[in-house]
Amino acid sequence: MNAPQPVGRHHELVAPAAWRRIDFISDLHLAEDTPRTFAAWRDYLLGTPADAVMILGDLFEAWVGDDARHEGADAIEARGAAVLKQAAAQRNIAFMVGNRDFLLGHAMLEDCGVTALPDPTVLCAFGERALLTHGDAWCTGDVEYQRIRRVVRDPAWQAQALARPLAERRVIARGLRSESERKAAERQAGPRAEWFDVDTATALEWLTETHSHVLVHGHTHRPATEALAPGLLRHVLSDWDLDAVAASRAQVLRWHAGSWTRLSIAAAVAAVA
Repeated sequence: MNAPQPVGRHHELVAPAAWRRIDFISDLHLAEDTPRTFAAWRDYLLGTPADAVMILGDLFEAWVGDDARHEGADAIEARGAAVLKQAAAQRNIAFMVGNRDFLLGHAMLEDCGVTALPDPTVLCAFGERALLTHGDAWCTGDVEYQRIRRVVRDPAWQAQALARPLAERRVIARGLRSESERKAAERQAGPRAEWFDVDTATALEWLTETHSHVLVHGHTHRPATEALAPGLLRHVLSDWDLDAVAASRAQVLRWHAGSWTRLSIAAAVAAVA
């Protein structure tokens, strides 16, 4: 797979003519305490008949630096890297960072043979243009998060964070995860459950600027397909959680010969259409 090329404010990736199926997944949030989700992801990634798999962010619940994959073979980072490397030897794998694993860098991707997808990227395939993004940057209504995002995406902040000892970074990541879970529980427990969607005006602006008719994103954990405007379609990817007690969920979005289909993991591996 060629690297996406910069075009104005976005990048563009032209799919080879031989590609017939392209899969999209996001928001798996792989961690030490998600063994079922990890196993399902591994089996899917190694078994899908797709020519390419686009992972649109939050593959890992937290990524504290590419050096973490060398800490031990049983660590989630090492196991995840091993699966990616094995899968990339079989098919094209591309990855876009999300709000949880934004520190996953080129050293990890190059070692695994995975193509980096800048956010946003336009994928040109089957004579069409699909705009890909994780989605967090366009949730403009979440003012507090956007403030934090500007800080943690700054290269100087990231360099300072990665200079800390690995053990210290893990402690910080655990604390941030606990705080995030606490705030999420508070929002859901309030009189009106609060969540932030991608801003429609922002999405339409980007679709118009990139001459795209389809938007694909994750982040919100609310899978759906809807028309944003006449002729402009949005596909929101499913999150994956097969370790939850109350309910399990996971979907693959497949782009095949100009049509879009949502598949279960089993169907995505078995499907030949």
